Amino acid sequence: MSSPGVNGDPKPPCLPRNGLVKLPGQPNGLGTASITKGTPAAKNRPCQPLPPPTLPPPSLAAQMPRAALAGGLCPPAGLPLGGTASAPVPGPPVERPPLATDEKILNGLFWYFSACEKCVLAQVCKAWRRVLYQPKFWVGLTPVLHAKELYNVLPGGEKEFVNLQGFAARGFEGFCLVGVSDLDICEFIDNYALSKKGVKAMSLKRSTITDAGLEVMLEQMQGVVRLELSGCNDFTEAGLWSSLSARITSLSVSDCINVADDAIAAISQLLPNLAELSLQAYHVTDTALAYFTARQGHSTHTLRLLSCWEITNHGVVNVVHSLPNLTVLSLSGCSKVTDDGVELVAENLRKLRSLDLSWCPRITDMALEYVACDLHRLEELVLDRCRTSG
Repeated sequence: MSSPGVNGDPKPPCLPRNGLVKLPGQPNGLGTASITKGTPAAKNRPCQPLPPPTLPPPSLAAQMPRAALAGGLCPPAGLPLGGTASAPVPGPPVERPPLATDEKILNGLFWYFSACEKCVLAQVCKAWRRVLYQPKFWVGLTPVLHAKELYNVLPGGEKEFVNLQGFAARGFEGFCLVGVSDLDICEFIDNYALSKKGVKAMSLKRSTITDAGLEVMLEQMQGVVRLELSGCNDFTEAGLWSSLSARITSLSVSDCINVADDAIAAISQLLPNLAELSLQAYHVTDTALAYFTARQGHSTHTLRLLSCWEITNHGVVNVVHSLPNLTVLSLSGCSKVTDDGVELVAENLRKLRSLDLSWCPRITDMALEYVACDLHRLEELVLDRCRTSG
């Protein structure tokens, strides 16, 4: 019911009150709405549906892209509405290899592993092996191959030399062969692709190599400049005379029973470019050290005389006069050297940086005084098992 008016008449339903007009309820269920006087009605009708988009004329609609007709984005600026240029179509996404096989990542990661761990990791997959078989990961390492590891036994009982392509791919410049014979060395030379020029260092330990085998090895392997013979008792001093080459700059001979003074004569005369000599021979005497000449004096900087029991102070005299440029000297196990011999060393070998007097029981505190007074460049002094006394 409507409320009565001032004069008893019913109140009009749309009478303004404080500038507002109350609309009757709409049948569409949108409820009532209030409209501010003087405000356009379109701003206060959020629930009404939007008008349909205005379509361009048929002539223009044929030239506009379908996305624009559907209310999509406008054409890029700078292009006419009727142009034929279309937006660039993105190419297929660039596919990167998984992290586990990404060579850039693996090249940095594998530096953190030891040599033994790299050997295991190279067996994981071909991608890892391809990265790990780069020579840069194996610089300074020397493979050790025993005689029994050089052959594969075939089903018929015959032996076949192993494939050394994996070593060639890693570019090893040195090998240590243990327990090999002349035949094994010949097989190694024939089957290793880098043996003729690429191998720079060879080490033979506890092997039965003879004079003939040593001669063939150094003749065929023209790249060898560092040679080590340890525990090889079948070659003689005659083998050294026939096989040593002037290209050798480093030689180590130890525990070879046929090495004596004449071997030192061969070394001193055949190796003018020798820079390092390590010798462990129980039968070498002072006479052998007199074979060194001025040729070695300019090139030889390292001399190690290990357990040379027959060497005395007279042999030390020959050393200091023939090899004045020594920077490393070891008299370890030369039990007949005394304080006088150390005095000769200190007074004449002023360039020494390393001196090993271990297992020299005849030196005393006086020897240390000579060292302290004259060897001002010395960086290393070894006195292990020296029974010094005042």
